[in-house]
Amino acid sequence: MAAKSQAQIVVVEDAPALAEAAARRLIDRVTGKDRAAVCLTGGSSPQGLYRLLAEQPWRSQVPWDRVHWFIGDDRFVAETDPLSNMGAARRLVLDRVGAPRQNIHPMATDANYPEGAARLYEDDLKAFYGAERLDPARPMFDIVLMGLGGDGHTASLFPNSPALNETQRWALGIAKAGMEPFVPRVTLTFPALASTREMLFLIDSADKRAVLSRVLAGEDLPAHRAYADGDLVWLVVRAAAPER
Repeated sequence: MAAKSQAQIVVVEDAPALAEAAARRLIDRVTGKDRAAVCLTGGSSPQGLYRLLAEQPWRSQVPWDRVHWFIGDDRFVAETDPLSNMGAARRLVLDRVGAPRQNIHPMATDANYPEGAARLYEDDLKAFYGAERLDPARPMFDIVLMGLGGDGHTASLFPNSPALNETQRWALGIAKAGMEPFVPRVTLTFPALASTREMLFLIDSADKRAVLSRVLAGEDLPAHRAYADGDLVWLVVRAAAPER
């Protein structure tokens, strides 16, 4: 596995401040580029950010025609299903701002089975990246958003899953999630998620404090295994920040 970036921990006052800080970091990463790539995340932690990006003054600061939107993992459900991560991102921001359809890269959760969807997504990523192998000197993404589950999972990489040890594939089908809802999923792997100029974990609520403390203390949880070719940043609300 590649050497880990030294994690930066940025503490903000509350969830609205976290959304603003995340918006600023995302905009800074995608501005001034002919083509930029953002890897979105699901769950509740990015929703404040998504809503903010759909509103002024933030909305006008995103070069929507030049940014491509990917997803770090998704549940194997239709995009209209409330459980769909890309569906939520579309409803909260991408459809609201009229992001070009060709710039949105959902996982094929209408495929016959999750592993097939994973293969299709890996093909999509390789076509976008323009190579079969990832080069740490040329990250695929400008920013990758990440969340943290109560069991320490991130994306759909769950504790004790064989997917944690995958080093070659860029995406995998997950037949059964490690926690509810127990629906199949598709996830990017650690090497694909790491191919970014910035990996930004969003920790927006006090109920993540205990598991965050375990991750930052070095416990062998999936989120602790995450690494980045670029910057690795934990953006944390004060109520969730471990005592230091």
